[in-house]
Amino acid sequence: MTAPGEAARRKPARRPTIKDIARRAGVSESAVSFALNDRPGVSQDTRARVRRVAEELGWQANSAARALSGERAGAMGLVLARPAQTLGVESFFLQLVSGIQEVLSARKIALLFQVVEDLDTECALYRRWWAERRVDGVLVVDPRTEDPRPELLASLGLPAVVVGGPAIPEPAIPEPAVSAPPDPAAAHPPPLLSTVWADDAKAMARVLDHLHGLGHRRIVHVAGMPGLAHTERRIRSLRTEADLRGLDERHVHSVTTDYSDAEGAEATRRILDAAPPPTAIIYDNDVMAVAGASVAAERGIPVPGALSIVAWDDSALCRVTHPRLTALVRDTPGFGRLAAQELLAVLDGGPLRTVQGELPHLEARESTGARPPR
Repeated sequence: MTAPGEAARRKPARRPTIKDIARRAGVSESAVSFALNDRPGVSQDTRARVRRVAEELGWQANSAARALSGERAGAMGLVLARPAQTLGVESFFLQLVSGIQEVLSARKIALLFQVVEDLDTECALYRRWWAERRVDGVLVVDPRTEDPRPELLASLGLPAVVVGGPAIPEPAIPEPAVSAPPDPAAAHPPPLLSTVWADDAKAMARVLDHLHGLGHRRIVHVAGMPGLAHTERRIRSLRTEADLRGLDERHVHSVTTDYSDAEGAEATRRILDAAPPPTAIIYDNDVMAVAGASVAAERGIPVPGALSIVAWDDSALCRVTHPRLTALVRDTPGFGRLAAQELLAVLDGGPLRTVQGELPHLEARESTGARPPR
């Protein structure tokens, strides 16, 4: 049998209220409201006393009440529509969130993070957050080639920044029936949302320069999920860079996956079973690159003696694997900080902008070497 004192100890503590502050400070509830909301009507001594008592009691403003009064919610949203099992081993999003959180925490702003099943669920969540005034703005990740989110967020008036590149490709402009001067505004419509992005085309060019310089002519790119804007940009960039170097499309191409180690390994098996197999493989993240290296080891294929491997994103995995993996190195936390700073600028009334992040550099390590002799 539970003793009355034990039951009392288990009872959740009651949140302090404005009435509690007024009672302890010896002032009216309206005076407390004036003091805490920095409004005129109370003396500086009263304001200081009320705030000191509020801090002693651990009082915090109710976010819902603040939202209803027109104040900010003090939180930003981040939704990820990806299979949950692909997140546990990928370091990119952890580093991105750490950079975002660094900027928001300095402004005492919370980050509301949620993983959902698909894009429809993500859009429904934005509508609910907007209706409930749960967040002041959102960071939109994994932009799609056909993406409903920018138009939805713009229509809601919910401030947002797209992280990773334009979500909607520039529309095709039909040929005019009669000759007329080009309209720059029509060719480049104003953006719906601000964007921070990385130049995947130049990054791919750096990878191809490295492998082509080592003599590789049969190269396969193990890409991420189809439909993601950056996946499609990397695939197109590979083809463009290969054409510039006169590389045959049959021997330089891309395959898509879900970013997981399982699909990365399975894709590697299929690629190595092809005739003739590639002499170099580019993986869209560190996890798949390590999985691919393991498949090569299982088959007795020496890296880099018979197969060179490049990871798109560097991480501790790339640096502790033997041989260490050549990788594109970028400041992912810095990219997160840039995105958060841009969202705060939008909230503060800044213009919509497209901001480019730092271009990653290629760190050549032991997993890439000269093309094996024929």
